Amino acid sequence: MKLEFHHVNYVSKDVDKMHYFYTRVLGLGDIPQENFPRTEATGDRGFDGKIRFATDGQVQMHLAERDLTVAFKNGQVINPVDRGHIAFRTDDLAAFLAILDEQGIPYSDYGTAFAKEWHQVFFQDPEGNVIEVHQQVG
Repeated sequence: MKLEFHHVNYVSKDVDKMHYFYTRVLGLGDIPQENFPRTEATGDRGFDGKIRFATDGQVQMHLAERDLTVAFKNGQVINPVDRGHIAFRTDDLAAFLAILDEQGIPYSDYGTAFAKEWHQVFFQDPEGNVIEVHQQVG
């Protein structure tokens, strides 16, 4: 099983201002939103808040609108757009989930609720920081 750092997610009330800061002030490149196919949000699934993307060419930044209701709406415990999170990509999500289960670490499995091409799982480190691990699907 391979695990690699993929992105940092910051949440904000003003996503465009954050995107401007990271792309214009720090000089990161913009990732067009069409490069990130989102799953359409419904009344009880998904996330329809604003999101923008930037990169240094290796690691991505996902700048998302803060939404305190996402976990409730999706029937989950962990909210990835409350305080933000760090994210890793794996090539074997089932093997990674077996490690979490073996270690007794609870997680919220959002599946493809947010992204059509990623199966996303969120959990917390010992200090309560949210971590995402996802695998590309489709």
